[in-house]
Amino acid sequence: MIWTEHSLKEKENCAISEGIFQEEASTDHTKMPSQMEHAMETMMFTFHKFAGDKGYLTKEDLRVLMEKEFPGFLENQKDPLAVDKIMKDLDQCRDGKVGFQSFFSLIAGLTIACNDYFVVHMKQKGKK
Repeated sequence: MIWTEHSLKEKENCAISEGIFQEEASTDHTKMPSQMEHAMETMMFTFHKFAGDKGYLTKEDLRVLMEKEFPGFLENQKDPLAVDKIMKDLDQCRDGKVGFQSFFSLIAGLTIACNDYFVVHMKQKGKK
């Protein structure tokens, strides 16, 4: 992976944040993570749960993740090759591996699509 200045800074910030979270966790057991912190943690743990020790997702890992974590999305797909096409989009190096950054791009894209649908739906609901 090529580390850009931005991604190195992000990595540094994560290391700093990790230290802060660990320090807070060890000293204050009553402080709960915010909803956003919990969402970030869920995304990280979900990726690593399916990636395992190898640290990346294969096409089969991605298929299982999508089936378990996004069952409604796959059920509503008319294209039986949806996971194959998603893998092709995410596997930028064409090495059969999807790293966390590409996985996060998928999550971001799905979230944007859901938000767009939500906004349209709310506008339509407001017109009634």
